[in-house]
Amino acid sequence: MSTDDVIYLDHNATTPVAPQVLAAMLPYLTEAFGNPSSPHALGRRAAEAVTVAREQVAALIGARPAEIVFTSGGTESNNLALRGVAAATPGDRRRIVTSAVEHPATVQPLAHLATHGWDVTTVGVTTDGHLDLPAFRAALGPDVALVTVMLAQNETGALMPVAEVSADARAAGALVHTDAAQAVGKIPVDVDALGVDLLSIAGHKLYAPKGVGALYVRTGTPLVPVLRGAGQEHGVRPGTENVAGIVGLGAACALLREGLGDEVARTAVLRDELWQGLLGAIPDIVRLTPFQDALPNTLLVVFPGVAGWDLLDACPSLATATGSACHSGVHTPSGAVLAMGLDPFDARGTVRLSLGRGTTGQHVEAAAAALIDAFTGLAA
Repeated sequence: MSTDDVIYLDHNATTPVAPQVLAAMLPYLTEAFGNPSSPHALGRRAAEAVTVAREQVAALIGARPAEIVFTSGGTESNNLALRGVAAATPGDRRRIVTSAVEHPATVQPLAHLATHGWDVTTVGVTTDGHLDLPAFRAALGPDVALVTVMLAQNETGALMPVAEVSADARAAGALVHTDAAQAVGKIPVDVDALGVDLLSIAGHKLYAPKGVGALYVRTGTPLVPVLRGAGQEHGVRPGTENVAGIVGLGAACALLREGLGDEVARTAVLRDELWQGLLGAIPDIVRLTPFQDALPNTLLVVFPGVAGWDLLDACPSLATATGSACHSGVHTPSGAVLAMGLDPFDARGTVRLSLGRGTTGQHVEAAAAALIDAFTGLAA
């Protein structure tokens, strides 16, 4: 997609609200403003809209509507899953197993639990960014209560072997959570095929608005509320529902469910065209996104001898992301990239390009040309 002459290739950070989603939301921001808990006609209309949205979200991931809990987004979903399960777990299991490349929305709740008596075991990844399965299996034991491994890594695009993780964890008597914020809507996701007990969704990653998400909770999974209040969302997530946002999330899930396979194939072709364009002009460029088992829209590359932030500064026509974090003007390499074994100096040149449903061949061609020109200028 292009906005104000800027090519947007940062869909892993956030997506635009789809026009169909906005149209579905608008009535619940204007005349249909009732509280879903109110017994009158406006309240009933709002409650009915939430019910439909719950069905739409459930349909996209192969769940039952009663297993969907609406939240404020992926961060809250992860907190509810991790801290809620921990609070509901008896004292003989006090360990959680996770990966070395999780999002801060998982890392920080786990760090919080670690200060409250929980042991957190972190398993590394291979050089192509996938979970080290032998190491994961070695980390399991009778003291493990929960395993949390993301479905798709937000920087590299690597798809994690969550189905295998779930089978092994269940055999060890542990529950399984996956942060699927980067996967839902980009690839087919089915909770039964994955075998997970909990799965997190973020609305703004799939063409719904910011500030809304969902947590799939398999029937029978013990979960204690993190927030305290009234009894909304099956008593698990109190607070008056964000009806317009929930309607938007449901509409987005319904939209993405249609023709998902075709969109996966289309996006993968464009992603590979972008890679080939860059590789043809910059032979020493390195692709960190795996060639197999990866999101179709994500391309994480390392430009040799330059800093990613300098490259993007020289490329104002492109909106995308570097593989670094900037705090107080100091850039640090991505932890996910370093976990793959990349040298910290080389990691400075990391750039993430993430395509979306509005990305066209013309956008890809123009983005490649802009990056090549910027790189040539810096490397000269």
